[in-house]
Amino acid sequence: MSAFAADPAAAPRARPLAALPMYDLPELRWATDRFWQGLAGHLRAAGLAAVPEALWRPEAASDAWESPNLLLGQTCGYPLTHALRGRLEVVGVPVYEAEGCEPESRFGPTYRSAVVVRAADPVRGIGDLAGRRAAINGWDSQSGMSALRTLVAPHARKGRFFEKVIVTGAHAGSMAAVASGMADVAAIDCVTWALLGDVRPEAVAPLRVLAWSTPAPTLPFVTGPAYAADVHRIAVALTETVEDEGLAEACAALRLAGIAAPEAGDYARILEIESAAEAQGYPVLR
Repeated sequence: MSAFAADPAAAPRARPLAALPMYDLPELRWATDRFWQGLAGHLRAAGLAAVPEALWRPEAASDAWESPNLLLGQTCGYPLTHALRGRLEVVGVPVYEAEGCEPESRFGPTYRSAVVVRAADPVRGIGDLAGRRAAINGWDSQSGMSALRTLVAPHARKGRFFEKVIVTGAHAGSMAAVASGMADVAAIDCVTWALLGDVRPEAVAPLRVLAWSTPAPTLPFVTGPAYAADVHRIAVALTETVEDEGLAEACAALRLAGIAAPEAGDYARILEIESAAEAQGYPVLR
């Protein structure tokens, strides 16, 4: 059972929704859609009725997370433990095959952020970035904001380190900002970094990895309040989908290798990472 359990009485059951926005790159939508079609079949076989035929792709991922009728979604650990705390149920923790990921740890499957700079930038360590410009995908991102904040905290002076922090809205946008010189550094979810290396190598080529962040639990699969009683069936269907030989190509394209059961307290690691920066007098990335 997740440490962030939803209240099954919080909302009436209505038309179910499914959204998998976190690694849904345009070049990989065929894989995301194929994965969903397979998962939908396993959900129906598990006895769930009215499973959506197609994924919902809202303009803002938060629209899916905040829907009480979310049958299946995926979210970042930071909103899970902050704005969405107590509103979603974790049904499975993905295991990814990418540099920076670990399939097992005391926090379950984990991932890191690749802290990237321009390939030609002579910077040698995090401390050398003082007074430079950072790009983040959003203020509610574990991989793009909080992971970088904790790395920078020991080097900050009077609560400040960067000249400027710009918000790009997406990891790909942050990478482009660094490559163009608009920013000097960004922290990129290592799964996104690997996927973009697969499908958009020209986006990765101008950059190099300067450092890796501390590990955090991977981005969880979740369900909303209306489906809290179905967590076990959804979890079993997720595992069956990743193990389905007919979906191997799609899972490989998404670098999805397995599903682990969530453990109570795993995502408290997100709060620990945040607290580490705050304890050093650096509560805000700036």
